[in-house]
Amino acid sequence: MKKVTFAILAHVDAGKTTLSEAMLYHAGVIKKIGRVDKADSFLDYDQQERKRGITIFSKEISFSYQNSQMTFLDTPGHNDFSCEMERTLQVLDYAVLVISAKDGIQGHTKTIWKLLQTYQIPTFIFVNKMDCTYSTKEQLIQDIQNELNENCFLLDDHFLENVSLVNDELLEKYLERTITKKDIQEVIATRKIYPVCLGSALKDEGIEDFMNVLDQYTYQKEPLDILSGIIFKKSFHKQKYLTHLKVTGGTLHTKDLIGDCKVDELRIYTGQGYQSVQVAYPGDIVACQGLENLPIGYTFGHQNQRQQTILKPFMSYQIQLPDNIEKSKAIQQILSINKEDPSLQFEYNQQLEILSVKIMGEIQLDTLQNLILERYGFLISYDEGRISYLETISQKVEGVGHFEPLRHYAEVHVLLEPLERGSGLVFENNCQRNTLPINFQNLVMTHLQEIQHRGVLTGSPITDMKLTLVTGKAHLKHTEGGDFREATYRAIRQGLKRTKSVLIEPYYQFEMIVDTDVSSKVIYDLDTFHGDYQISYENTLTIIKGKAPVRYLMNYQKDFLSITKGNGKFFYQLDGYYECLDQEQIVQEINYNSEDDLLFPTGSIFCKHGAGFFVTYDEVEDYMHLPYVYQKSKPKVTRNNYKVDDKELEEIFIRTYGPIKRRLSKEMNRKIEQQKEEKRTILPECLLVDGYNIIFSWDELNELSKTNLDHARTRLMEMLNNYQGYRKCLLIVVFDAYKIKKNVGSFEKNDNIYVVYTKEAQTADNYIEKVTHDLAENYRVYVATSDALEQTIVFSRGAMRISAREFELLVKETHENELKEFNRKNKQMKNYLLEDLQKYKD
Repeated sequence: MKKVTFAILAHVDAGKTTLSEAMLYHAGVIKKIGRVDKADSFLDYDQQERKRGITIFSKEISFSYQNSQMTFLDTPGHNDFSCEMERTLQVLDYAVLVISAKDGIQGHTKTIWKLLQTYQIPTFIFVNKMDCTYSTKEQLIQDIQNELNENCFLLDDHFLENVSLVNDELLEKYLERTITKKDIQEVIATRKIYPVCLGSALKDEGIEDFMNVLDQYTYQKEPLDILSGIIFKKSFHKQKYLTHLKVTGGTLHTKDLIGDCKVDELRIYTGQGYQSVQVAYPGDIVACQGLENLPIGYTFGHQNQRQQTILKPFMSYQIQLPDNIEKSKAIQQILSINKEDPSLQFEYNQQLEILSVKIMGEIQLDTLQNLILERYGFLISYDEGRISYLETISQKVEGVGHFEPLRHYAEVHVLLEPLERGSGLVFENNCQRNTLPINFQNLVMTHLQEIQHRGVLTGSPITDMKLTLVTGKAHLKHTEGGDFREATYRAIRQGLKRTKSVLIEPYYQFEMIVDTDVSSKVIYDLDTFHGDYQISYENTLTIIKGKAPVRYLMNYQKDFLSITKGNGKFFYQLDGYYECLDQEQIVQEINYNSEDDLLFPTGSIFCKHGAGFFVTYDEVEDYMHLPYVYQKSKPKVTRNNYKVDDKELEEIFIRTYGPIKRRLSKEMNRKIEQQKEEKRTILPECLLVDGYNIIFSWDELNELSKTNLDHARTRLMEMLNNYQGYRKCLLIVVFDAYKIKKNVGSFEKNDNIYVVYTKEAQTADNYIEKVTHDLAENYRVYVATSDALEQTIVFSRGAMRISAREFELLVKETHENELKEFNRKNKQMKNYLLEDLQKYKD
């Protein structure tokens, strides 16, 4: 029995859920067809879905029908949840596009069609609500062919004739009456034709015929030769995450390893219910326990890497938390939701303590608010929101990132090239193996793709670029994994600073139908909005089609209704990102300074005389260790080949400058003063110590803390006082006191060092990160801690980290060396009792 995966896609209110219910009824999965308006549909079982009457979360249902084992995915139809719908496209064999005969082709229908073209998914079309339309089937098919594709053919008596027009071979077979079912399957699978069926899901008309079409004209793809698959969804069930994936090759067993994670359980879902299985075969869609750490889009085996998602959220809102909760815990809970929906792009600014989210619309905002309330028990709110801008470049440039604090080393060169609008980010590796080992190349490629890199105009994410690793350098002894992360991030930012950046913003594609009497006012507004449009006339109506920035049209509905007195029609959908026509004004309003962004530095860190120092982006070229790979082409200079002898040249000089005079020897031997090399000031050293992290990491202090923590603190301060006396540096040790109620914190001096106890709700990590930012300009800041997250953050702020183990060895080594030096210098000072008497005896 063949296995086929398909999804039902549609614009909102096209009858998608009703069609799903009818198909499940004919497959014998349910005994009664549910209805959205009665909140009893089999698939929309979530409380938010039943309350709103729309699909919000995608679900999978597996069932058998005739010769097929079908798995179909029910996807959201509303614009706000388009990203959820797009993620399912990566695992589809076929798609079913539902069009309402009553409403016709909608803007969102065209968006779905473009996505299906991009992902190259074979598509069947079902025209629903045939019982509610005045249009004939001929008119409907003509509209579909005009709006979507001319090869959308109705499955009727003329279908084979239309199939024969695809190519000459099929035409010959048609004339010989030898077109087979396999021939039809092939032209559908290669997207050369799109079968169209008509019916009414609510009236249960044409449903069984449509399911027979899906059974006859689909086939299972050839599986890959080894265990392969792709993760497309995560769901939260009983305080655990389930990872949904499609197996595209081999067999997946429980206890198998995928990446570094082990599969604990395999489930095949049908709505809310599921069946536990021990083995999953090619074509199966299963939910797994145990793969919580693998992200959506993760591929394994020979499965191709997933394509970058096309639909992206274009609105950003600040999330406001209630006052009566522990904010640090609440922020972590909210950020964890990103595992389920990567399109919810949460951002947390630790310096400003601002949490924001990027979403597609207001309904998605309400859904997120209700989800957090149901799952975590607190109610969030939002600000007014603003447009999410993106940045790209207009010129090719090679960026250089260097990261070389003491005992670390990495240098990376990345070529940044502009691409067409809507291309997203493309990554390539052109680095030679003899320049940089392959394991470090893979590390750099991972770092290029693991985060959203920021532009330098407004701090917005970058897009529409090709990022190519062209060269790099590692140190055999000092290079660590995190070094290449820092160098890669800095290379991109340095390249962006050296080229011309372009700010782009989201645009709506719109259609306005208004009375000609009021059209001038609407056209005036569109001109004010920097809109690009075309005008046509139909009787007394003016039809305006075009595109304009979202920031102008998003709140224009009320003004439009006022101008047209409720008689106009206004349709719009997201069209894509285009260049901002008033870029300078927007950049000034946002007031972003890339040089002050410590999380995404534009400069590099080099090492000199055993200490790291910061080099600004415009001076990196003078210090970098590898030459540029890409050089800007210089204009060619054409030269004419003249031959002139010495006598002719001398005559020309005499005519031009007069008789030649010989210089005196004093002038000839004049000394040229050499330009003095600019001296760089080495900043004093500052050491920040995470107190409790060190105590629990050092064996001696850890044992002492088990009996008396106060004695362990005192012992640590004694050791640090001795160390400071040797090093003569500014030393600050920080202890957590954030759980003590009404604690205002303290800052005191203990002999040679400063001791800080943090205030309520402030951890030692938070304090160190803040102080690092304040001290980095005047000190060479080192942070002693083994907290990996804190190490990463202080790196981004220009500080150097020392692990607890390294610091322990450094303290002991410094003490021993200084003691040896003291004893060497003070040999003559020893005096023993009765020493003189011993000498007298001798």
